[in-house]
Amino acid sequence: MTSSLTHHTLPRHVAVIMDGNNRWAKAHGLSGLRGHYAGVESVRHVVRRASERGVKAVTLFAFSSENWRRPADEISGLMELFVLALRREIGKLHRHNVRLSIIGERERLPKSLQKAIERGERRTCNNTGLHLIIAANYGGRWDITQAARRLAQQVADGELLADDIDENRLEREMCLHDVPEVDLCIRTSGEQRISNFLLWQLAYAEFYFSPLFWPDFDGDAFDEAIESYAHRHRRFGMTDDQIEVERA
Repeated sequence: MTSSLTHHTLPRHVAVIMDGNNRWAKAHGLSGLRGHYAGVESVRHVVRRASERGVKAVTLFAFSSENWRRPADEISGLMELFVLALRREIGKLHRHNVRLSIIGERERLPKSLQKAIERGERRTCNNTGLHLIIAANYGGRWDITQAARRLAQQVADGELLADDIDENRLEREMCLHDVPEVDLCIRTSGEQRISNFLLWQLAYAEFYFSPLFWPDFDGDAFDEAIESYAHRHRRFGMTDDQIEVERA
């Protein structure tokens, strides 16, 4: 498809809430876990297309802190799938210069998954292409809470004054502090909520809601999302004239 994107309108950082795996599976007469397996292919499509387009970072919401409420067999299957996907895909990511990072509370994840995560991050840490970030056992409220706790400990230890804490200082203690702000957040399956995902980081993001279930979301669907983003008019509290001066 013909692209209208320029360096001004290309999103640097795209966040994705990958929703609809279970409903896709149900619609196809399959188990819920088969839907999650099918969703891995969509991850491949999005990572490939984002790399081709020149997107700097993609953050995928793989498993939320609330997902522990799901049936035990589904959780177990998801953890096994995560380990399998890392083992199968990390070599491909590395060959394509993709850097992998995982955000979230790792301590509750299975030890086998923690080790697979560490190996994947270590192998790709020096890559300079797309930064692929997977949110696993992640919640936006947890992210803000653990950042506040770290700052409180620094104050208690005499390393920081309470009056020195501002938005920038808090953000430095949060996940994604070292990547560009999220420009575009995509959610699939037609749902229109953020489900405790990147509550702080989505403050000025544009949102795109796709009716497609995640396993049906491919490279062309990703193109449609970022083309939609290209036609948004983002002001960040400024006037149109100020925006034009900044772009000049």
